[in-house]
Amino acid sequence: MKYRAGYKYQLYEDESFITGIKGYEIHSDFIDLMPDGKLTCKKGYAWDGASGPTWDTKSSMRGSLIHDAGYQLMREGHLPLDYKVVFDGLFYLTLIHDGMTHIRAWYWYKAVLWFAKGSTLPEHDRPILVAP
Repeated sequence: MKYRAGYKYQLYEDESFITGIKGYEIHSDFIDLMPDGKLTCKKGYAWDGASGPTWDTKSSMRGSLIHDAGYQLMREGHLPLDYKVVFDGLFYLTLIHDGMTHIRAWYWYKAVLWFAKGSTLPEHDRPILVAP
Protein backbone atom coordinates (compact mmCIF):
# COMPACT_ATOMS: atom_id res chain seq x y z
CA MET A 1 0.00 0.00 0.00
CA LYS A 2 1.25 3.48 -0.86
CA TYR A 3 0.10 6.63 0.93
CA ARG A 4 1.10 10.12 2.03
CA ALA A 5 1.00 11.29 5.65
CA GLY A 6 0.55 14.72 7.22
CA TYR A 7 -2.94 15.79 6.19
CA LYS A 8 -5.61 16.90 8.66
CA TYR A 9 -8.57 17.84 6.47
CA GLN A 10 -10.36 16.45 3.44
CA LEU A 11 -12.94 18.30 1.34
CA TYR A 12 -16.45 16.92 1.45
CA GLU A 13 -17.43 18.83 -1.70
CA ASP A 14 -15.74 20.89 -4.41
CA GLU A 15 -14.63 24.40 -3.41
CA SER A 16 -13.86 27.06 -6.04
CA PHE A 17 -12.02 30.37 -5.99
CA ILE A 18 -11.39 33.14 -8.51
CA THR A 19 -7.62 33.63 -8.62
CA GLY A 20 -6.97 36.18 -11.35
CA ILE A 21 -4.42 33.75 -12.82
CA LYS A 22 -5.40 33.62 -16.48
CA GLY A 23 -4.29 31.54 -19.41
CA TYR A 24 -3.55 28.22 -17.71
CA GLU A 25 -5.57 25.05 -18.01
CA ILE A 26 -4.46 22.54 -15.39
CA HIS A 27 -6.23 19.35 -14.46
CA SER A 28 -4.86 17.13 -11.72
CA ASP A 29 -6.48 14.49 -9.56
CA PHE A 30 -7.80 17.02 -7.04
CA ILE A 31 -7.13 20.53 -8.44
CA ASP A 32 -8.31 22.25 -11.62
CA LEU A 33 -7.26 25.70 -12.80
CA MET A 34 -9.20 27.02 -15.77
CA PRO A 35 -8.03 29.65 -18.31
CA ASP A 36 -10.45 32.21 -16.81
CA GLY A 37 -8.68 31.91 -13.41
CA LYS A 38 -11.18 29.68 -11.62
CA LEU A 39 -9.40 27.29 -9.26
CA THR A 40 -11.37 24.28 -8.03
CA CYS A 41 -10.23 22.01 -5.24
CA LYS A 42 -12.20 18.83 -5.76
CA LYS A 43 -14.05 16.64 -3.30
CA GLY A 44 -11.51 14.47 -1.49
CA TYR A 45 -8.66 17.01 -1.67
CA ALA A 46 -6.58 16.77 1.50
CA TRP A 47 -4.57 19.57 3.12
CA ASP A 48 -3.01 20.30 6.48
CA GLY A 49 -4.66 23.58 7.44
CA ALA A 50 -2.57 26.40 8.83
CA SER A 51 1.14 25.75 9.23
CA GLY A 52 3.50 27.03 11.87
CA PRO A 53 3.00 27.86 15.53
CA THR A 54 -0.72 28.57 15.29
CA TRP A 55 -4.12 26.92 15.40
CA ASP A 56 -6.84 26.33 12.84
CA THR A 57 -10.07 28.30 13.06
CA LYS A 58 -13.11 28.59 10.81
CA SER A 59 -11.65 31.83 9.44
CA SER A 60 -8.43 30.08 8.38
CA MET A 61 -9.81 27.02 6.60
CA ARG A 62 -10.52 28.40 3.10
CA GLY A 63 -7.39 30.56 3.15
CA SER A 64 -5.19 27.59 4.03
CA LEU A 65 -6.96 25.52 1.38
CA ILE A 66 -6.34 27.93 -1.51
CA HIS A 67 -2.79 28.53 -0.30
CA ASP A 68 -1.95 24.82 -0.09
CA ALA A 69 -3.52 24.11 -3.48
CA GLY A 70 -1.64 26.97 -5.15
CA TYR A 71 1.66 25.92 -3.63
CA GLN A 72 1.00 22.33 -4.73
CA LEU A 73 0.50 23.50 -8.33
CA MET A 74 3.87 25.27 -8.19
CA ARG A 75 5.60 22.37 -6.42
CA GLU A 76 4.36 19.97 -9.10
CA GLY A 77 5.61 22.27 -11.88
CA HIS A 78 2.18 23.27 -13.23
CA LEU A 79 2.73 26.98 -12.44
CA PRO A 80 5.89 29.10 -12.29
CA LEU A 81 7.18 30.02 -8.84
CA ASP A 82 6.37 33.67 -9.67
CA TYR A 83 2.80 32.89 -8.58
CA LYS A 84 3.84 32.49 -4.94
CA VAL A 85 3.12 36.16 -4.29
CA VAL A 86 -0.32 35.77 -5.91
CA PHE A 87 -1.27 32.82 -3.69
CA ASP A 88 0.13 34.58 -0.63
CA GLY A 89 -2.12 37.55 -1.44
CA LEU A 90 -5.16 35.33 -2.05
CA PHE A 91 -4.43 33.67 1.28
CA TYR A 92 -4.50 37.04 3.07
CA LEU A 93 -7.63 38.29 1.31
CA THR A 94 -9.48 35.04 2.00
CA LEU A 95 -8.53 35.14 5.70
CA ILE A 96 -9.92 38.69 5.97
CA HIS A 97 -13.04 37.84 3.96
CA ASP A 98 -13.74 34.87 6.21
CA GLY A 99 -13.58 36.94 9.38
CA MET A 100 -10.03 36.68 10.71
CA THR A 101 -8.85 39.77 12.54
CA HIS A 102 -6.70 42.06 10.41
CA ILE A 103 -3.73 41.86 12.74
CA ARG A 104 -3.71 38.05 12.86
CA ALA A 105 -4.16 37.81 9.07
CA TRP A 106 -1.33 40.33 8.55
CA TYR A 107 1.08 38.29 10.68
CA TRP A 108 0.14 35.09 8.84
CA TYR A 109 0.58 36.86 5.50
CA LYS A 110 4.05 38.13 6.48
CA ALA A 111 5.00 34.64 7.68
CA VAL A 112 4.17 33.02 4.33
CA LEU A 113 5.87 35.84 2.40
CA TRP A 114 9.08 35.42 4.38
CA PHE A 115 9.23 31.73 5.25
CA ALA A 116 7.10 29.59 2.92
CA LYS A 117 9.05 29.62 -0.36
CA GLY A 118 10.47 26.15 0.31
CA SER A 119 6.97 24.70 0.21
CA THR A 120 6.69 25.67 -3.47
CA LEU A 121 9.73 23.56 -4.43
CA PRO A 122 9.47 19.98 -5.76
CA GLU A 123 11.90 18.61 -3.18
CA HIS A 124 9.44 19.53 -0.42
CA ASP A 125 6.62 17.34 -1.72
CA ARG A 126 5.33 14.87 0.83
CA PRO A 127 7.06 11.53 0.38
CA ILE A 128 5.17 8.47 -0.72
CA LEU A 129 5.24 5.93 2.09
CA VAL A 130 4.81 2.18 1.78
CA ALA A 131 3.22 -0.25 4.22
CA PRO A 132 3.72 -2.92 5.36
